[in-house]
Amino acid sequence: MTLAFVFPGQGAQTIGMGRDLAETWPEARAVFQAVDEALGEKLSALIWEGEIEALTLTRNAQPALMATSMAVMAALRAEGVEVTAAAYVAGHSLGEYSALAAAGALGLEDAARLLRLRGEAMQQAVAPGEGAMAAILGLDFETVAGIVAEAAGGQVCAAANDNDPAQVVVSGHAEAVLRAVELAKAKGAKRAVPLPVSAPFHCALMQPAAEAMAAALEAVDLRAPSVPLVANVTARPESGPDIIRRQLVEQVTGRVRWRESVAWMASDGVTETWEIGAGKALSGMVRRIDRALETRAVGTADEVRAAAAARGA
Repeated sequence: MTLAFVFPGQGAQTIGMGRDLAETWPEARAVFQAVDEALGEKLSALIWEGEIEALTLTRNAQPALMATSMAVMAALRAEGVEVTAAAYVAGHSLGEYSALAAAGALGLEDAARLLRLRGEAMQQAVAPGEGAMAAILGLDFETVAGIVAEAAGGQVCAAANDNDPAQVVVSGHAEAVLRAVELAKAKGAKRAVPLPVSAPFHCALMQPAAEAMAAALEAVDLRAPSVPLVANVTARPESGPDIIRRQLVEQVTGRVRWRESVAWMASDGVTETWEIGAGKALSGMVRRIDRALETRAVGTADEVRAAAAARGA
């Protein structure tokens, strides 16, 4: 059985995530403490006891989800499962930073500070109400790509997340996204619904955030990951630090090629994915992309123990 570790993105956050890990393994608790210190605030208190509206703010959700994923990795290591048990790591949007931290390419504190900056820069790139995102269900990527081209009308409208064979998220100017929703319904989409997000991620409107990330990433020590990263922007493996640095900048405005990434890993022999962190959204996408792939969500203490037992650790 050949494993890939996959790391969730924004939307997976829940109040209380990772708390049982911190209560069970000192190594997991140390992850949350290190992130708190890196950010100069008790993000862990917000994660475990705060209000979901505050946790969902992009500036909080991004480092919080990474911290939870890294706490899972710390618990797995304590149970005898190293990141090198996987042939590849991959992350959905911000999850790419979690994947790189898990594979030793980024320090935990650097990842936390970068994601706080990334969240703030993405939030500030577009004025409130100017941008929007919507999920198109039941149409393939090629059809949605045609829809966004037709809907743009001189504005920005892009296929932002190619999640699975029947789920594509579009992003851009609010009016253009609304036009894309209506066109998708007319072309037979099962559902086409605006998403409750605070900014239009992964489209050209995020260029100011990309520039902020380029400057920040230049100042960070980024090493070759111990396990190749299957990158969002190319859907292919990469281990070169300079290339990964460039791809992390491109990712801010570029499409998340998740469907292609999972399909490529399967074609290269991956037979199972472990979703490391909060939620089970990626596991559902993986099954829809390739039903032959086995999936396992690893986000709670019980799930860590079960995963370690399955590996014979």
